[in-house]
Amino acid sequence: MTIKLYDYWRSSAAYRVRIALNLKGLDYESIETSLLDRAHKTADYIAKNPQGFIPMLEVGDARLTQSLAIIDWLDITYPEPRFIPIDPTERAKEMAKALTIVADIHPINNLRVLKYLKREMGQEQTEIDDWCRHWIAEGFAALEAMAGDGPYLSGDAPGLVDICLIPQMYNARRFELDVSAFPKLVAIDARCTALEAVKTAAPEAVKPA
Repeated sequence: MTIKLYDYWRSSAAYRVRIALNLKGLDYESIETSLLDRAHKTADYIAKNPQGFIPMLEVGDARLTQSLAIIDWLDITYPEPRFIPIDPTERAKEMAKALTIVADIHPINNLRVLKYLKREMGQEQTEIDDWCRHWIAEGFAALEAMAGDGPYLSGDAPGLVDICLIPQMYNARRFELDVSAFPKLVAIDARCTALEAVKTAAPEAVKPA
């Protein structure tokens, strides 16, 4: 079964899916879909994905969108290693931590939101950068409090929330947030980014030449 990932090297959501695919040991074809070139807004792409977002996973006739939905599908279809617990209570806890990033931090720091703040709302870049740092720090403070004693946010092995943390930590540093206030998250991110599956999913590793 051929897996195609409509991808953009700097997309946080695509970065999550690349990490998940790599941790599962799955081969896939990456189809570069540049956000800067608006490749995600062409008529052909919109016909496949009406939201016009990245990533999209194409498997046979199925076109899967939204990174968490894609990762959930991967976890059901290829259950080892497991990212999301089967137990309903543990699953809810894992999803809640992941959504702290995916629902509460990432959407309001997304490129389309930042462009709107600058162009339509007339905000200066320094104010936009402050906006990004504020919301990342607020979400990270909650995650730091949620972190247990295990080596990863998900416990003994990387799971869904770790997959979500890695791109967000990358963004935090890009926006020059002082992450030293979140020592548990920094340590977890360091463990994750040392993994070969994560290294090969990193933006710099997949950036087109």
